[in-house]
Amino acid sequence: MSEQHGDAGKPVDRGRVVLVTGAGKGLGAAFALACAARGMKLVVNNRVRPGQPDSAAATVAAIRAAGGDAVADRHAVETCGAAAAMVAAAISAFGRLDAVILNAGISGDAAKVAALDPAELRRVMDINFFAAAALAQAALPHLLASEAGRLVFISSSAGLHGVRGRSPYAASKAAVNGFALTLADEVRRTSLRVNVLCPYAATAMTAGEEAAGDPRLTPANAASLAQHLVSRDCTRHGQIYLAGAGYARRARMVESAGAAIGDLAAVEAMDDPREFIGAEAGFADFIACATRARALYQETPCA
Repeated sequence: MSEQHGDAGKPVDRGRVVLVTGAGKGLGAAFALACAARGMKLVVNNRVRPGQPDSAAATVAAIRAAGGDAVADRHAVETCGAAAAMVAAAISAFGRLDAVILNAGISGDAAKVAALDPAELRRVMDINFFAAAALAQAALPHLLASEAGRLVFISSSAGLHGVRGRSPYAASKAAVNGFALTLADEVRRTSLRVNVLCPYAATAMTAGEEAAGDPRLTPANAASLAQHLVSRDCTRHGQIYLAGAGYARRARMVESAGAAIGDLAAVEAMDDPREFIGAEAGFADFIACATRARALYQETPCA
């Protein structure tokens, strides 16, 4: 992931335009600063809350102080028209849009499923999923027009494994993962690269977690991978990564090799895990394996 340079000796990403949502503080600010350090131009989005400082402006000021170029956008991502307005802000300021990091999100109120307020589920889904989906759609024509469009969905391991007391958050991130992988499959033959990043960092959203005080879990220690995923030299596509503390790994949904119904021990065995690009490929493999199993064990389909 080292920086590459063009013929003029300048970073290949200099001048690329990146929109980062929720970039006033924490992970979003770290992502924006990392991209700016590579020469990218930033649209820094963060809503302005009554009685609180303008955090988008603060991130923009930090970028400019370091010699970078950035503008602030203050839309609340889930509001009607925000997606189109954020894209328009990038085009108005810089004339193009090459990459988007969909970072804005909330953890929501803690509650077990039995005590969950349906309104809270809708609120978390609106910000974490529906707003991200709307912005991805609004940005898509510009990202496809870019010679190296990049789209990074910020998700969470909660969307992979669930998390106690935070079912709306886990559900919203699972939705993000499914949406992102579907989009990646649909644009696979284009120059647009779509990936998912699940960062581990001590931020306001993790303040109550056991590892929140770990000095390794600074947002900056997850930002380098985000910066790479929006860079021109990133070739990865349709992947889910976890990153934090200067460490990263890839995640993927997998299925067991399977066996005839009735042999649950063999069904559950994961010694030959399979991963697929798209549900269609998974279904085709399932049917092929089921056909072989019926022939081998002379099983008949369940009624």
